[in-house]
Amino acid sequence: MTFADLGLSDELLRSVNDSGYTEPTPIQAAAIPSVLMMRDLVAIAQTGTGKTASFVLPMIDILAQGRSRARMPRSLILEPTRELAAQVAENFEKYGANHKLSMALLIGGVSMGDQLAALEKGVDVLIATPGRLMDLFTRGKILLTGCSMLVIDEADRMLDMGFIPDIEEICTKLPKQRQTLLFSATMPPPIKKLADKFLDNPKTIEVSRPASTNLNIAQHVVPVSAAKKREVLRTLLATEEVRNAIIFCNRKTTVRELNKSLQRARFRSAEIHGDMDQSARIAELERFKSGDVSILVASDVAARGLDVKGVSHVFNYDAPWHPDDYVHRIGRTGRGGATGIAYTLVTPDDAENIANIEKLTGQKIPVLNMDDAAPEPATAEVEAVEEAPRRGRRSRPAAEAEAPEAPREREPRPEREPRAERAPRAEREERRPRREREERAPQQRDERPARYVQQDAVEDGGWNGPVPAFLNVRIPL
Repeated sequence: MTFADLGLSDELLRSVNDSGYTEPTPIQAAAIPSVLMMRDLVAIAQTGTGKTASFVLPMIDILAQGRSRARMPRSLILEPTRELAAQVAENFEKYGANHKLSMALLIGGVSMGDQLAALEKGVDVLIATPGRLMDLFTRGKILLTGCSMLVIDEADRMLDMGFIPDIEEICTKLPKQRQTLLFSATMPPPIKKLADKFLDNPKTIEVSRPASTNLNIAQHVVPVSAAKKREVLRTLLATEEVRNAIIFCNRKTTVRELNKSLQRARFRSAEIHGDMDQSARIAELERFKSGDVSILVASDVAARGLDVKGVSHVFNYDAPWHPDDYVHRIGRTGRGGATGIAYTLVTPDDAENIANIEKLTGQKIPVLNMDDAAPEPATAEVEAVEEAPRRGRRSRPAAEAEAPEAPREREPRPEREPRAERAPRAEREERRPRREREERAPQQRDERPARYVQQDAVEDGGWNGPVPAFLNVRIPL
């Protein structure tokens, strides 16, 4: 089957051919004809199978007829993260090169002025994250009454991020007569409830079993102690044929620390996590895509939907807390029919997480024993630096630390004068200059010059307080 068999227009087929695609993926072949028939759709497919193109391509043909109006978008695509929204926008620019469709991207972390200016001109396609969309809607800057098409992408991720109440609110602002498309890699009960409430007799497409992993990805579990995780990871990076890799961590602090550790070990790595502003995240992602860096250390902000071609390996430095996240993480490799390799470093505390993952995916993950893998000398040296106490002390190389220190030569003390030949103390004091004796006198008495001198009280009814010291000064005759 080719894209021409799906009923797409000639202009769109030229854009697809120019992008280098000739045959549709299973999800595209099943979804595109139904979308062109204006049916509601629930599409379930594993990540990396081309879900984005399965709604972008038919939307371009549908929206080719008609014109946009100010602040009233004709279609709406909801994405859970800014990265996914930007990626969908890139797909519209690529496939819509032969169409004159306007598009706006509403995401947080960037200037709102440019977004408002685009809305004022009128847009055919509005790609937004729920938070920024609700912000502009409550300010009265956008109207959704003219939106005839709604796409909820990565619906299970929306659930994890707590966006379902916002999506329900957005759906109530849209016209009842609309086409709604819901795409997800998994289908937990809350997502099914959302589909039953807001979709009208949808067609369900299930290309693969929910929560199944890509068969093109070789998966391995690597047992390791918490103290040896960095060492084992560096060994895998050094011994495997890693063209480029994504390393996932559960915490943002772990992302920062691990990236610094890899850079000290002379790996070309970068980091991306939720604490970075949007421009920095996009810049680091572009460096990874262009090959400037070969390793991207990331939190789960990069686990869903990011399409980076040619990722050969995925490393789970931390076993994911949620089983669904495992499916999305390893789905960053083996995309578009390619093969990939995924390693998960597992400590004894991760046994329950791995059991939940294997229960969800319905498959046993092979175990790779790394006990016999010895770190390279450079790796051992880096590990020694990182194991040093964090009190401002630097760890010396092993050879230097083991070498005994040469005894320090003490400087000879000046010979003391024999006790019998030393002059009496009174005589020594007389030999000191008069000024030095006067300066030392208060210290020898352990006293300080008093500002006031307390005198005996008198009962003559006069002043009986402390008398200033200067009144006691006598002028020598």
